[in-house]
Amino acid sequence: MKNFTRAARSLACLLVLAQVPAQPVFAQDTAQDEAVPPTLLADQQEPWLYKNSDVPHDKAWHFGELDNGLRYAVRKNGVPPGQVSIRIRVDAGSLYEADSERGYAHLLEHMLFRQSKYLAEGTAIAAFQRLGATFGSDTNAQTTTTQTVFQLDLPNATPASLDETFKLLSGMVTAPTLSGSNLKQDLPIVMAEMRERGGAAKRVQDAMQQVFYAGQPLAEREPIGTVETLTSATPKSVRAFYERWYRPDNATVIVAGDADPAMLESYVRKWFGDWKVSGDKTPAPSFGDPVAPKSADPENPVGETRVLVEPDLPSTLMYGILRPWRQVDDTIVYNQGLMTDSIAQAIINRRLETKARAGGSFLSASVNQKDVSRSADATFVTVTPLGDDWKAALHDVRAVIADAVSRPPTQEEIDREVAELDVAFQVPVEQQRILPGSKLADDLVNALDIRETVAAPDDVLRIFRESKPLFTPAAVLEHTRKLFTGTVKRALFTVQKPGEVSDQQLHHALAEPVKPDQTIRMAAEAKPVSFDKLPAIGTPSEPVVDAPTGLLDIEQLSFENGVKVLLWPVAEEPGRVMVKVRFGGGYRSIDPKDAPYIALGQYALVGSGLATLGQEDLDRIATGRKMGFNFDIQDATFQLSAETRPQDLADQLYLFAAKLDLPKWDVNPFMRAKAAAKIQYDTFATSPQGVLNRDLQYYQRGEDPRFATPTPEDIEATTPEGFKRVWSKALSQGPVEVQIFGDFDKAKAIAALEKTFGALKPRLPAPSTANVAEVQVPKPSDKPVVLHHHGDPDQAAAVISWPTGGGSLGIHESRQLEILTQLFTNRLLDAVREKLGVSYAPYVFSTWPVDLQAGGSITAMAQLDPKSVPVFFQTADEIAEDLIANPPTADELELVTEPLRQQVTRAASSTSFFMSQLEGATSDPSRIGSVRSVLSDYTVTTPQKMQELAARYLGQDNSWRLEVVPENAKANVATR
Repeated sequence: MKNFTRAARSLACLLVLAQVPAQPVFAQDTAQDEAVPPTLLADQQEPWLYKNSDVPHDKAWHFGELDNGLRYAVRKNGVPPGQVSIRIRVDAGSLYEADSERGYAHLLEHMLFRQSKYLAEGTAIAAFQRLGATFGSDTNAQTTTTQTVFQLDLPNATPASLDETFKLLSGMVTAPTLSGSNLKQDLPIVMAEMRERGGAAKRVQDAMQQVFYAGQPLAEREPIGTVETLTSATPKSVRAFYERWYRPDNATVIVAGDADPAMLESYVRKWFGDWKVSGDKTPAPSFGDPVAPKSADPENPVGETRVLVEPDLPSTLMYGILRPWRQVDDTIVYNQGLMTDSIAQAIINRRLETKARAGGSFLSASVNQKDVSRSADATFVTVTPLGDDWKAALHDVRAVIADAVSRPPTQEEIDREVAELDVAFQVPVEQQRILPGSKLADDLVNALDIRETVAAPDDVLRIFRESKPLFTPAAVLEHTRKLFTGTVKRALFTVQKPGEVSDQQLHHALAEPVKPDQTIRMAAEAKPVSFDKLPAIGTPSEPVVDAPTGLLDIEQLSFENGVKVLLWPVAEEPGRVMVKVRFGGGYRSIDPKDAPYIALGQYALVGSGLATLGQEDLDRIATGRKMGFNFDIQDATFQLSAETRPQDLADQLYLFAAKLDLPKWDVNPFMRAKAAAKIQYDTFATSPQGVLNRDLQYYQRGEDPRFATPTPEDIEATTPEGFKRVWSKALSQGPVEVQIFGDFDKAKAIAALEKTFGALKPRLPAPSTANVAEVQVPKPSDKPVVLHHHGDPDQAAAVISWPTGGGSLGIHESRQLEILTQLFTNRLLDAVREKLGVSYAPYVFSTWPVDLQAGGSITAMAQLDPKSVPVFFQTADEIAEDLIANPPTADELELVTEPLRQQVTRAASSTSFFMSQLEGATSDPSRIGSVRSVLSDYTVTTPQKMQELAARYLGQDNSWRLEVVPENAKANVATR
């Protein structure tokens, strides 16, 4: 295959050798092979997407229209190899519903999966699993206010599997059953989904819709619908909605994948060409326009303002300037305007961020223009105040904006944002050979939804660069003024305490004039920063060892200072280089009494600076570059990671090495992190899922304080001196492993490594195991830990977990446990979602810390109503007991192993897969050998093996459980 990467080719050899017995890579379809190859019929002269547009056509897409009005687009794409991504878009969402039909568009999405022409009731999930597609990731659907999209990423696509897939999808969309039985089965699932989406966040979302889009359908047209309309639904009323909007002339089929476009087109024509409906197409309803109150000041038309009290959410103020949305011709001139808008917004956002970093009245603030649901063209301003003086925060943000609309920006400010946009447009050009087909298909879906076009990356970059003379201070000022001019201004302020502010006070604060704040502008004479002016890491040093690992073309370097490096140049991934640095001892190396500094490190360590660079300098020095600075804390290691480009690799390595050897300790990022951590803490209590995010890891790790989310009191007790003490020690201790995988020149990479990681001074030894607390796991118990949330009284969550193990010697077993976990997931979905309807998305997952000898687990969880918590525990216990007592059937096992086979094979077509598999391999070479068995480990097993693993780990005496219930529910354990 033309775009089959070296990684995929090499892995294919490894995986085929690993199969016992060997399996054919592709099934043959003799009838198809002998047939005459189809001829592409799509018309490229006047593609329907580009009507009234002078945007260059993306020639990779082939557009066509069937006699029945169905439109389609197909294209060849080989990333990942063998996959074909199919999207079926229906131009109907919740804004197309009548008052009595609220929620029908989303309900239909569920019912189309329930039963249709070629799928018996409740068999869709299994049918797509047999084709290798995983439910929820490869097979899914979504309903928005303006569209419903059915999505399927078919792995290992063959003529036979493609034909079957198009057949099944066509039956779902063109001939669903929509029976009373279907409705009875799906309604509880939809209601469970509604319940899980409730709580404080949903109340804020509802209030935003009602305030900002007052008088328009969008104000009350959430896709989930209402209890009243959904429970009143009948097969007849649902079918009426279906017949009104599910028509070929209201649908588009989009296909991108590793197949001949003519073949893809032939499947569209074969399976959708006979779709016939009667009657004329119903015109789309009007979505209305934003309207200002008659009493509003024409110069500052402030409309509705509302204060919403939510005790557990941080105080957040959002106001919007709204204008009518109108469909436009997607021309080059129009896109040049959008580019200028982006520059204008970026300049203001950078000024706001600079002001927030310096310490002031707000923690964060931003502006963002959005076209919302074809209902409004809006500019939103979001502010998170610090402290109680919200008026000062709003004033300071408005003052920055007032300055932006009163005077043009400097050319330096414009040039900086233009450089950032240039990189954003250049990267897709460099990486277009590795853009996944699923993303290309989704991009076209989004373009259809907003009534715009798509263009090839080369054309986008060319148009942008040719447009640079247009980005003048005067032009940016003109667009800035338009962004902050509109029909009406509306606001929503979420506060924690009643009486803090009234609707009228908020209205007055938005209406009063404000003087421009000129102090935050970037000075034209700002001191330049560049890498060649930064201090050296140390004395450059050549590697003392450069040897092959024996796996593919991956090599290992070793430096005298103990740094070890894995290198894999892969030219078939153009323009992308992945860099990962693992160092130190992770969670386990931090003293438990210093636990609050762990969370603050995640917030502030990178922003604290390095060498002579503060946070602002780091931003400036990365301008026009593709660089990253992600920081992660794992069980037994810390990790820095980034995706960069070949030309930026040397400087990316400097940033990471300097963070270890030349850390800077700016106070402002630490203070801002403290404020953010304290503000965020209360939000966890707003829902069962929030409480799990806060506390589950703490309980799974035997109540180790290092895995607890620190309370505001814990955070308040921290100091800048303590932060420096904890993190300077963490940065200086333990071994360093560097991975560089992707498109780079080996000689240049080694030269850069010699000046950076090779020049590091010898590391202090990691804490001995005697000084590191042992891995703790919860004691088995059938009495749940009970936690409480402050959300809706009909919300709860339940967790049951079985400790397993850890360590690299158990990698084979950990992969087999993934098969067992998927078996458990399928049964749990069938029981509590499909049959009982008490939970929307129950799931089971397995963890296995490779760097530790214990601490892994199999965990099942679900969100449900409080009365169903015992049902969940009983059901999970019954599934576990049955897996112990009875081996799964061969067919049930195949429903799990085939999707896993496809997941692994697709993932392995990218070097990032190997990076994850080889983490820690420089100190534990057994991990290199374990890669060769990865496919067989995940897919080759027996029913008896699954039964043995279930017996070893899933016994009732091995489990512990946790539940999260409303705060007013009776419980024996106090809220944490």
